[in-house]
Amino acid sequence: MTDVKLAPNLPQWMKDHVDRYLSSGGTDGHMYTITLPNGPTLTVPSLLLITRGRKSGEKYLFPLFYGEDGGSYFVVASKGGASEHPGWYRNILANPEVEVQVGTEKKRMRARTVTGAERTRLWDEAVVFWPPYADYQRKATAREIPVVMLDPVA
Repeated sequence: MTDVKLAPNLPQWMKDHVDRYLSSGGTDGHMYTITLPNGPTLTVPSLLLITRGRKSGEKYLFPLFYGEDGGSYFVVASKGGASEHPGWYRNILANPEVEVQVGTEKKRMRARTVTGAERTRLWDEAVVFWPPYADYQRKATAREIPVVMLDPVA
């Protein structure tokens, strides 16, 4: 992944997480354990998403929590409840072809935003593995937080 840049403006805990993930080849970092402020300790599966910058054309890496649905993965474009979509989501709207590392496995995938009943079902699953998503949606009053399916490319 020498031609891939770490997404700009990531908090230090995310940079540290990516460093562990990459330096171990995915054996450490796939399952991320965090203690929420005034809350429980959670262990959440994480993947590394590589998108192509919509303006620069360069590859960027983003660590994201994920769920599984059949042979696909899904991620949530929350940006912590910010009023605008995260950069990785804007990148996949421009170019849905992505690369993903899940643990030690690397795959080419195609991203698509889910809607309707599929979004509702996956959103409900996402809030189970990462309860703060519910708070993020309350903060993001101007937008519905997108749920993105990552489907394998044959």
